Amino acid sequence: MRTSPTWAAVQMSSQGDLEANLEAVVASVHRSADRGAGVVLLPENFAFMGDEAAKREIAEALDGDGPIVRALRGAAAARRITVIGGGLPERSADPDRPYNTCAVFGPDGLLARYRKIHLFDVDLPDGTTYRESASTTAGSTPVTMSIDATGVGLSICYDLRFPELYRALSLAGVEVIVVPAAFTLQTGKDHWLTLLRARAIESQSYVVAAAQWGKHPRGRLTFGKTCIIDPWGDVVAQASEGEGVIVSTLDLGYLQRVRRTLPALTHRRL
Repeated sequence: MRTSPTWAAVQMSSQGDLEANLEAVVASVHRSADRGAGVVLLPENFAFMGDEAAKREIAEALDGDGPIVRALRGAAAARRITVIGGGLPERSADPDRPYNTCAVFGPDGLLARYRKIHLFDVDLPDGTTYRESASTTAGSTPVTMSIDATGVGLSICYDLRFPELYRALSLAGVEVIVVPAAFTLQTGKDHWLTLLRARAIESQSYVVAAAQWGKHPRGRLTFGKTCIIDPWGDVVAQASEGEGVIVSTLDLGYLQRVRRTLPALTHRRL
């Protein structure tokens, strides 16, 4: 029988201070490991939530030795666990538009990377405008991987609104989908949990979602509600207001029972 893994998801309120954010990241990874987590998911923009021009300056190569990579790689190695950096600025061919990359580090280094495909370009009813594509290069390829013999699909924030991506991950055999995010307060309060539950139900997978919370530079407000959702769509762990860590053991036996009882994944016709 396969061992059910224990995962942690970290809720942060990252600001424009790279060093302070990374100190909080490392502390959260150690706190998660102390609670038994073998995998720790960090939210999108965990290292930096400041000015877009400054974000370009701190972009790193994942095979390099910059401060973000050092922090993730070092924390994973120190605790012999897997750390998923939910969304960090990775250098691209366009120095003005780094990738927004979900980078996975194990005890021995980089395991996988996913470059955010869907970029957040919207005009909200309150007058707030976001143009992620102006400062970010989009990725193009879904990414799946194995962590301790568990199939894992990677995604980031705005991807959550595009079910075809999650269908592709599901068809690749994943059992856990990660959704690191910095969902806005306005959209998050109405859509965050609904979309996460939908992705879990339709893929019959666990969804682990780590979020930013609170107020950030440039007046940005994020929703929080970091959570872990089971394959039936039930929320099995959720963070309250503020920064913190949630931990849950993912019952892979239960996942298989859900898929046997309601074999929707085998009934597709389109």
